[in-house]
Amino acid sequence: MVQHSGLTQERWSSFSLLQQILMIGNEMNRAKRLFSPLDKTGLIFCYERVIYLTDLTVKSNPMRGLRKELLRWRDLVAEEYINLMSAEAIMPDINRHLKIFKSLLLLNSESAGQISYLIKY
Repeated sequence: MVQHSGLTQERWSSFSLLQQILMIGNEMNRAKRLFSPLDKTGLIFCYERVIYLTDLTVKSNPMRGLRKELLRWRDLVAEEYINLMSAEAIMPDINRHLKIFKSLLLLNSESAGQISYLIKY
């Protein structure tokens, strides 16, 4: 996870919640492009970055309800990540990925406005 390895909690906390969600969304959008043709390694790296950025977001936001929802959302991504890493790896499902992506964007009213631009079923 070279791309965000130097990103500190302090630096991440300087971004607004909207910016944090959109940056996580950027990684989810990048991952979306790795489904066809399937780039399993690239997808794994994207999910690692998504989990890392989500962890930073959870740590930097004091709102308990938001943290709870972010952790639930993180579990969905972690499940996809674990499925990709397992020996009996199930083919990743782009529709499930898009639903998870959409649920991230719905965590903030401003980021929800991006759904029609980013997610096409």
